[in-house]
Amino acid sequence: EVQGAEFSLYTAWYLTESFKDNKAIQELLGDKVFYIVPTINPDGRDSYFHKPNTGSSPRSGLIPIDNDRDGLVDEDGYDDLDKDNEILLMRRKNPNGRYRVDPANPNRMIQVGPDEKGEYELLGLEGIDNDGDGLVNEDGYTFEYDPNRDWGWNWQPNYIQNGAYKYPFSLPETRAVADFVLKHPNIAAAQSYHNAGGMILRGPGAENDVTTYNAADLQVYDALGRKGEQLIPGYRYLVVYKDLYSAYGGELDWLNGSRGIFTFSNELWTPYLFFNKDGTRDPLDNSNYEFDRWLLFQDAFVPWHEFNHPQYGKIEIGGFKKNFGRAHPGFLLQSDAHRNMSFTLYHGYHTPKLSVDSIRERDLGDGLKEVTAVISNSRLMPTHSSQDLKFNIERPDHITLTGAKVLAGMVVENADLNLATEQKTTPETVQVRNIPGLGSVTVRWIIQGGGNYTVTVDSRKGGVASRSRNP
Repeated sequence: EVQGAEFSLYTAWYLTESFKDNKAIQELLGDKVFYIVPTINPDGRDSYFHKPNTGSSPRSGLIPIDNDRDGLVDEDGYDDLDKDNEILLMRRKNPNGRYRVDPANPNRMIQVGPDEKGEYELLGLEGIDNDGDGLVNEDGYTFEYDPNRDWGWNWQPNYIQNGAYKYPFSLPETRAVADFVLKHPNIAAAQSYHNAGGMILRGPGAENDVTTYNAADLQVYDALGRKGEQLIPGYRYLVVYKDLYSAYGGELDWLNGSRGIFTFSNELWTPYLFFNKDGTRDPLDNSNYEFDRWLLFQDAFVPWHEFNHPQYGKIEIGGFKKNFGRAHPGFLLQSDAHRNMSFTLYHGYHTPKLSVDSIRERDLGDGLKEVTAVISNSRLMPTHSSQDLKFNIERPDHITLTGAKVLAGMVVENADLNLATEQKTTPETVQVRNIPGLGSVTVRWIIQGGGNYTVTVDSRKGGVASRSRNP
């Protein structure tokens, strides 16, 4: 899933390159901080570029594992038989095979009907039986484990969730990211890039986690996700467990469930970008080959060619190269990177932005004053998601009055009916559980003296804002 690094680096480049002259970017970076991790699987990325691979390998890291439990590790993986740095398909002529060559396209194989005779059998991806156990490609580094099944939320062992490793956060890469997030409680939103499919995914990954998303949070997710569909044509806003498949121990669920962070995972690249139209499920669809022919000038497909296989005999090798199918063709990379980045920046823009909107003062007599302040949040996201509130993940927001002697502090539930709940301790710093998105809270103090005083709101995810009142 390599192009996530390119999209992340494009985001870093665009923000820094545009900062000098673009007022919107200046304002965004004046308010927000972006932590950009180019890749969580650097070993797998390096292997993809420098070793023979398919478009889907390696999905895992490179810790050696004995997949077939014969006492050896990685002894029977893919073999680049023709030494072209690609892992392609193998086919062999067989009158009883279930495939034939498309008469209109010699590169494409078509599965024959139940009452038809075939011409070829497909033998799988390039490889030989290296260890003599009668199997091909059954023990290699290309899929040892899945780092995106290693996160400590609803984690399940490998016999339930294929790709799970030893225990949650047993991989150093996922542990490093988790440690970073835990040390940065100001993170309110997260975006993860994967491939492929043209999807803007939210959790949960499993149906038994639906309670981690309540109605208030879903309003935020839905507003952001639908904007994403507008910003990135061909991408669809979907729910993992309902629209894709069940997945346990995923990064998306850990960020939302364990940290209360509003998180999306974009599956980059979609065949929609071939010709700017929705793809088809027709097995005879020719879009891949048409795109290769007319826009890539036949650079993506390796024509079928003969090879003398040590076990299968005379075969043919051919197919699409590893950088086609899941990764973007080069000329489409920047455009899609920019659109996905724009969605990420929109996501970041709507993390909480707080302000002290107003301070009202009422004289109570005997040197006492009532001070009422309204704290507003002008963005979609609240300062605490429902999951955060449910498990008390982050501390409450602190609203503090300084510059006067505070005798009482309270949260105003209904200003019209003058309903308020007093805070018995540390009245100068009123704690509020949450400041809703596109909403506000009202707090009140009874003070003595203090001609000049300041009201400051301090929120883990909403930042700090203040306002002073001078007589």
